[in-house]
Amino acid sequence: MKFVVAIDGPAAAGKGTIAKAIANHFKLSHLDTGLLYRGVGRKALAYSRTSYYPEVAKQLALDLKSSDLESSELRTPEIAEAASKVALIPEVREVLLDFQRSFANQDGGAILDGRDIGTVICPNADVKLFVTASAEVRAQRRYQELISSGHEIGLENVLKDVVSRDKRDAERTSSPLIIAHDAIKIDTSSLSIKDAVWVAINCINEKYKAAFLLK
Repeated sequence: MKFVVAIDGPAAAGKGTIAKAIANHFKLSHLDTGLLYRGVGRKALAYSRTSYYPEVAKQLALDLKSSDLESSELRTPEIAEAASKVALIPEVREVLLDFQRSFANQDGGAILDGRDIGTVICPNADVKLFVTASAEVRAQRRYQELISSGHEIGLENVLKDVVSRDKRDAERTSSPLIIAHDAIKIDTSSLSIKDAVWVAINCINEKYKAAFLLK
């Protein structure tokens, strides 16, 4: 059988943490699709000023290897910014579309988190979650993460980046960040990680059990 969970949401809402936790709980493979765009973004930063031309960015995406997703550098603010820019390019999204769908279609199914999983990548997912939080809360989380990693940056600048990225994600012409009509919204603004994971697991449990009963 195949059971697919699609998790979408803006940056630093907690979707990645939740996705990893429920993947472990339900014994399903997990893909952080944002890493694909960060990998291309990293290549773009290292390439040239023409990196964001559609034909160049497409080739960078085609050249992406699994090893490119393992670098610790993928979590830097600069690469996050670059990832947001390459994600606007339809040719890049088209290249990465097949990889994501292939991952979702593996035996047993999978959990994918990103920006357009429930609307574009896996529109027929068994469960769709939209994980969000206020921009201020998300900026504080990202700020703490960056400070802990040794980056020197002000909270005000982090909030500015979060708001800017939200705007780009929502307004891009190709696969904008929107809530799927059948997605369950989880606001983590006032939830602990443990509570947010508990809410997500309970949203999935009933359909997961039913899927196995119908196997």
